[in-house]
Amino acid sequence: MKTPKREFFVRSEEQNSCPCCNGILEVIGSRKRKYLNEAGIKAVLIIRRLRCKGCRRIHHELPDILVPYKRYNRASIEAVVSKNATLSVAADESTLFRWRSWFRRLAHHFLGCLVSITIRYQSESVEEAIRFSKSPLQRIWYFVGDAPGWLARVVRPVVNLNLWIHTRSAFLS
Repeated sequence: MKTPKREFFVRSEEQNSCPCCNGILEVIGSRKRKYLNEAGIKAVLIIRRLRCKGCRRIHHELPDILVPYKRYNRASIEAVVSKNATLSVAADESTLFRWRSWFRRLAHHFLGCLVSITIRYQSESVEEAIRFSKSPLQRIWYFVGDAPGWLARVVRPVVNLNLWIHTRSAFLS
């Protein structure tokens, strides 16, 4: 017997603007977004599809528990990337290896985005973080902290400023 999938509706109270042109977003429908949690249990979110009135691009409203184009929730990926031994993730070793490789490849991009955002909004000096001789992950933590949810604090501004690098690929047979 199949275990029933749990479905949840996601709707933000925030009024977000288009990450491409800062235009007004209007709801045009919804779609299902599946993901796996740390225990490997499938869940389904009903997320809103939004269209920009200015540039007419379509965006999806993802909650902070997800990372774009990843099938597991953010907490699972965050635990593996930050080598948090207290959390166990129900994923095979090849998946864990891919997450670590993905983060290693994009860590300098994320760091550059965070530095750029900090300079743009002149919220603080970034000289100390740039000279910081620790790992890229520790330099990222300088900007977002190392408390649980740090990956969401990286993903949200990078996505909302249209700086996300699409890492998905299609295989042709």
